[in-house]
Amino acid sequence: MNATQFKTSGLTDSQVLSSRGKFGKNSLDYKKESPFFDTLLRTIKDPMMILLLTAASIYFISGKVDDGLFLVVAIVFQTSISIFQYSRSKNALEKLKAYSQSKSKVIRNGQIVTIISSEIVIGDSLLVEEGKTIAADGIIFHSNDFSVNESILTGESFAVFKDKDSNDNKIYTGTSVASGLVIATVNAIANNTKLGRIGKSLKEINEEKTPLEIQISNFVKKMAVIGAVVFLIVWGINYWHSPVFLTSLLKSLTLAMSILPEEIPVVFTTFMALGAWRLMKMGIIVKQMKTVETLGSATVICTDKTGTLTENKMSLAKVYLLETNEIVEANSTNTEALQLIENAMWASEQIPFDPMEIALHQAYKESTKVDKRLEYKLVHEYPLAGKPPFMTHIFKDKKGTQIVAAKGAPEAIIQNSKATALEKKHISTALNSLAAEGYRILAVGLSDFTGTNYPKNQDDLSFHFSGLLAFYDPPKKNIQKVLEDFYTAGISVKIITGDNAETTASIAKQVGFRGYDKSISGDELMKLNAKELKKCVMETNIFNRIFPEAKLKIIKALKESKQVVAMTGDGVNDAPALKAAHIGIAMGKKGTEIAKEAASLILIEDDLSKMVDAVAMGRKIYSNLKKAIQYIISIHIPIILTVFIPLALGWVYPTIFSPVHIIFLEIIMGPTCSIIYENEPMEKNTMTLKPKTLTTTFFNWKELSTSIVQGIVITLGTLFVYQYSVMNNYNESLTRTMVFTVLIAANIFLTLINRSFYYSILATMKYKNNMVIYIILITLSLLALLIYIAPIARFFEFKTLNLWQLSLCFLIGFVSVTWFEIVKWIKRKS
Repeated sequence: MNATQFKTSGLTDSQVLSSRGKFGKNSLDYKKESPFFDTLLRTIKDPMMILLLTAASIYFISGKVDDGLFLVVAIVFQTSISIFQYSRSKNALEKLKAYSQSKSKVIRNGQIVTIISSEIVIGDSLLVEEGKTIAADGIIFHSNDFSVNESILTGESFAVFKDKDSNDNKIYTGTSVASGLVIATVNAIANNTKLGRIGKSLKEINEEKTPLEIQISNFVKKMAVIGAVVFLIVWGINYWHSPVFLTSLLKSLTLAMSILPEEIPVVFTTFMALGAWRLMKMGIIVKQMKTVETLGSATVICTDKTGTLTENKMSLAKVYLLETNEIVEANSTNTEALQLIENAMWASEQIPFDPMEIALHQAYKESTKVDKRLEYKLVHEYPLAGKPPFMTHIFKDKKGTQIVAAKGAPEAIIQNSKATALEKKHISTALNSLAAEGYRILAVGLSDFTGTNYPKNQDDLSFHFSGLLAFYDPPKKNIQKVLEDFYTAGISVKIITGDNAETTASIAKQVGFRGYDKSISGDELMKLNAKELKKCVMETNIFNRIFPEAKLKIIKALKESKQVVAMTGDGVNDAPALKAAHIGIAMGKKGTEIAKEAASLILIEDDLSKMVDAVAMGRKIYSNLKKAIQYIISIHIPIILTVFIPLALGWVYPTIFSPVHIIFLEIIMGPTCSIIYENEPMEKNTMTLKPKTLTTTFFNWKELSTSIVQGIVITLGTLFVYQYSVMNNYNESLTRTMVFTVLIAANIFLTLINRSFYYSILATMKYKNNMVIYIILITLSLLALLIYIAPIARFFEFKTLNLWQLSLCFLIGFVSVTWFEIVKWIKRKS
C-alpha cells in the first residue's frame, strides 16, 4: 500500500514531537495507582497479619519484649514476602500488558508506518482497515467502502456507513471498522476522546472472578470462620481453667494462626500471573489470567483451515475457462485466461490486503502489458455478503467505460449468473476436479449493467459466469504433528471453514486429520433441531461453508454438550464465536483487531503448535497449583492438631507451641509452596491424560482426602514423639524441640513426596528444579540454628538434640510421609 495515492504526506517527525509535547500521549488515565501502598494495605488487612499484630501487642503488654520484637520482625518479613510475591505477579502482568499493546497505522513523512496506538498524536493521518479498532477520534478525509460499528458508544449493533460528506464524518476511539478503509485526521486523543470523556466507568469495572478463585476465596473464608469459632472456644476453656486474660488469649491466638491457610490466595495469584508471563515468552499472549486456569481443561479445538492448517501463502495455480471448458495453468498466455485474471482483479479491493486478492493483483501485474488500474476509478462497491458470500466492484474510466465484476464462492456466482444447465454441469465437474486436489476456489462473473442507478443489493445484478480461480495454499509443515499431539492429549479437533467440502477434505486428508470423510455445510447445520445439532457437533469434525451465525451455533452446541471449547479465528465475523468460546484464540499476524479484542489469548506467530504448548502449560500450572495447595492443607493439619490436642485434652505440656513457633513454621512453608512447586517441570504423562473437567475443584472430598490423610498421619508422628518424650521424662523444652523437629522433617519429606501423586520419589528426584535443593538446605540450616545456637534456642525455648534424638525425629518425619509411596506404587500398578 502506497501513501501517495491518499494525497497526504502526514506529519513530519518534528511535528509529531511538537504535538506530543503540547497534547500528551494517547492513553486513557483515570486512576493513579500506587502498587506498593496498595499491596501493603492488602497485606495488613490479611487475617494472619491481624493475628500477628495482636499477638505482638500481647507480648509487649505482658512484658515479653523479646517475643514481641521477634513477631514484629516476622511481620516485616511476612509483609516483605507478600509485597515481593504480589509485585512479582503484578510485574509479570504489566509486562504482558505492555507486550500486547494495540498498534495502529499512520501516514508520516509520506510513508505508512505502524506504531503503538499510544504514540498517536493530534494531527496524525490515521489509517484504519477492516477488522481494526480505531485508536483515536478523527475527521474523515478519505474512505473506501467504509462502515463502522459504534455499538460501544451508541449501543446499536449494526454498522454505519460513513465518508467525508456524511453528517457525522468523524471516527471515534474504541469503535471498530466493519468494512473497507478510512483515513482521518486525528483531532482528539486519550481522555479527550468521546470514549475517554464517558469511559471513566470502564476503569471501575471489576474483573469477574474465576470458579477456582471463588472456590479458594470461599475455602479461606470458611477456615477463617472456623478459626474464629475455635479461637473463642479455646479462649473460653483456657480462661475457665486459668483466669489470666492475656495468657489464655495468647494460647487461643496460637491455634487461630495455625488454622488460617493464608498462603493459598498468594500461591494462586503467583501461579496464574507467572504462568501468563511464561506463556508470553513462548509466543502466546494471555489477555486474562483466568484463561491460564481454563487451558488445561480444553476438550475441543475448533480451527479454521486457511492460515491455521495451511500456510496462508496464496498463489494462483490454475484457472478454469467456461468459454473453452478447460483448466489451464495460471501462468498460461491463453487470452481467455489473461482476461479471467483481469476480471478477477477488478472484482477485488482497490487496495488489497486479503492474501487471495494480493495474489490476483500480482498475477495481473505480471501478465498484463498495459496496467489499466490507474485509468479506472472505483465508483461503487458491494462488500462481501450473502450465503455463500460474494462481492462486487464497479469501476469507470474517464471515457465512461464501466466494468462490473464480481467474485466469491462458486455457488454464489453460479446462482446469480445466466449459465445454462450444460454450463453449470461443466462448472460443477471442473469445481470438483480442482477441489479434490486441495485448491481453494473462487468464481468470477461480469455484469452488463451500464447505468448509474445501482441496485441496492448485488443479487439484483445479473452476471456472465467467466470462470474459476484455483489458489494453492500448502499445509503447514508441522501441522500433522500438532494434530497428533492434540489427539494424544485427548482433545478432539474440528475444522470450521468457509471453504467448500472437497477442498477442505483434501487438505484434511493430507495432514492426517481424523474424520475428514464426514462434513456438513452451514445451511444444513442451521436446519437441525437442538437435539440433532448436539449430536451433529459431537460426531462431525468438518464444517464447511460456515457463516458467523452457524459458527456461533456450533460453539454453543459444543458447550451445551459439556465440552470445553477453544476456537481459533482471525476475521471480524469470528469475533462473536471467539467471545463465546471458553478459550478464544486470535492469530497475531493475520488476525484483525476485533478478533484479538474478542479473544482471550493471541498466538503471536499464527502457529497452532503453540496451542499444544499452551494446553501443556495450562495442565502443568494446574497440576503444580494442586500440589502446592494439597501441600499447604497437609502440613496445616498437623500444626492445628499438635497445638489443639494437648491443649484440649489437658496433656502435661498443653502449650507446646506459641505464636513464635507458628509464625516460624509459616515462614518455612510459604516459600516451599510458592517457589518450589511453581518451578516444577511438567510430568511426562501430563499430555497423555484426559483433560480435567472445568468444574473440578480442589475443595471436594475426592481432592481433599489425600491431603487430610497425609496430615493426620504426620500428626500421629508428632503426637507419638510428644508421648515418647513425656514417657522418657523429657522436660517441656526438649519435648517441644522434638515435636518441632518432626514437623520440619515431615515438611521436607512431604515437599519431595508431593512433587508427584503418581511417580515415585526416585523418579521425581531426576526432575530439574534447583529450588528444591536451595529451599531444603535453607530449611535445614534454619533448624540447625534454632537447635544448636544457644541464644536462639533459649529464645524459642528449645533444647539441643543429641544424635539419637535428631535421628529419631527425622525417622518419624520420614515414615509419617513416605507411606504415600506405597499408594503411588499401587496406583501405577493398577
